[in-house]
Amino acid sequence: MELRVLRYFLAVAREENITKAAALLHMTQPTLSRQLMQLEEELGVQLFRRSRYRILLTDEGMLLRRRAQELVELADKTVQEFRTDPELRGEISIGSGDLDAMTTLAQLLASFQKENPQMTYQIYSGNADHIKERLEGGALDLGLLLEPVDISRYDFLRLPTKECWGVHVREDSPLASKEMVTAEDLVGIPLIATRRGLVQRELQRWFGPHADRIQICASGNLPYNMAQLARAGMGAFLTVKLRCSYEGLRFIPLSPALEAGTVLAWKKTQAFPPALSAFLEYLKECLSSISDDPK
Repeated sequence: MELRVLRYFLAVAREENITKAAALLHMTQPTLSRQLMQLEEELGVQLFRRSRYRILLTDEGMLLRRRAQELVELADKTVQEFRTDPELRGEISIGSGDLDAMTTLAQLLASFQKENPQMTYQIYSGNADHIKERLEGGALDLGLLLEPVDISRYDFLRLPTKECWGVHVREDSPLASKEMVTAEDLVGIPLIATRRGLVQRELQRWFGPHADRIQICASGNLPYNMAQLARAGMGAFLTVKLRCSYEGLRFIPLSPALEAGTVLAWKKTQAFPPALSAFLEYLKECLSSISDDPK
């Protein structure tokens, strides 16, 4: 299976039309069709469902699209890392959940970018489990992870930002008038929460004796989508506080306060290209100066 053919496959999957994809790839439609048929024969599966007007991916095709995208990105990243230039340049890929700590990281990225304008960055959004999977596969260089998280296989830098847990509730909810909500306040109220097992266990400890009376009505990994469920009246959205607001919802912190740290992690066995090494040294220096600041 050649990278060239995987690029062809991804173009067809994106365009859902062989003729359009062939034009973008500067090749003939019969040649592209033949390459796809050979790929299907090599894998022993059908990758596309063909109709009169477009072609769609089968389940096997959707799996290959995911793997092919990772392989192509990794190949492009490898080529980029071996290019030499007097100026520091390259691409750094970072995975992050929707976290307040991303504000701190964004400020550090912006200041590093001013000193190294040839650098580029790829930001991947997902929860800690998805980010760790991509770190292991080499698709990401760094991952900003919400604790608790297993980082035994990673080196990391701890960010100074603390994530504050609370609930988003509708403005007409009886809880909306409160300044804080307790575990007892949430008994009997359907909750919308994260799917991460480690975080769920941490929340169960916070609920204490009320944990067995808590009702989870929905779970997911994208805060915006879960906020829409809360807005529709399904329940209270249990999440960390972000520097944004959702129309029709009010954020109320938990009492006693529940805070979580964040770490910027990378694989221990990872070989650093010059750009990534320079960025990590810059981060270490900046974070060290922040921790030494008496403020």
